[in-house]
Amino acid sequence: MSIFKQICSLPEFDKDLKKLSKKFRTLEEDLRNFINAQLNLYHKIGQDNGGIVQIPGLQIETPKIYKAKKFTCRSLPGKGVQSGIRVIYAYFEDKDKIEFIEIYYKEKNSTMEDRSRIIRNYAENQ
Repeated sequence: MSIFKQICSLPEFDKDLKKLSKKFRTLEEDLRNFINAQLNLYHKIGQDNGGIVQIPGLQIETPKIYKAKKFTCRSLPGKGVQSGIRVIYAYFEDKDKIEFIEIYYKEKNSTMEDRSRIIRNYAENQ
């Protein structure tokens, strides 16, 4: 049973996840654990451990767009929550819905979320 009424993802997220899952075999299970632990704590219980931040400067009021900076990936031993995996998602509070937007591995050249993807998918809701 899901903690949220609806959990879904953009097609681009699914492609990101499929590509990263080839390199990090536990990623799909790690994502389920992330939903049940981190997202539940942050959105349902109101407990902030500093691992989830709202992305500033998007000029999108609804839904709120978040970046998870602390994501445990068991395929990266010794890294823990500092794995370098970043998850970008939208939270529709009124619908109790999580929609995954992007997942990426923070390497030297890949340190920012794809703002154009976010704006393309959510700016028209304003």
